[in-house]
Amino acid sequence: MYTFLIVIALIISVLLILVVLVQNPKGGGLSSSFSSSNQVMGVKKTTDFLEKATWTLAIALLVVCLVINMVKPSAEEGTTEQSAVQEQIDNASTAPQAPTNMPANSTSAAPAATDTTK
Repeated sequence: MYTFLIVIALIISVLLILVVLVQNPKGGGLSSSFSSSNQVMGVKKTTDFLEKATWTLAIALLVVCLVINMVKPSAEEGTTEQSAVQEQIDNASTAPQAPTNMPANSTSAAPAATDTTK
């Protein structure tokens, strides 16, 4: 079901892209191509059809996306989904802690060798 809905969403998206590309931003679009006298649909009807198709496809895509979100496959049994922040917090709490009895500056703990030959 999930894969079927993804395919439907992709088909609707491609159709929506094609319908929008056919339209002219100033209202001409496909209707300006039909300037001959034997039009099957009038200029107004072509513009109305493209506008209705755009709105219908956009609403259909919205609905399909909401349905996809509701039927998406859940996590496997026994595992939980965690955010990346929660995983970092869990990893930090289980990480080994540094020993507390070490001096703050470990390089000053050893005496420095001095050159006494002159």
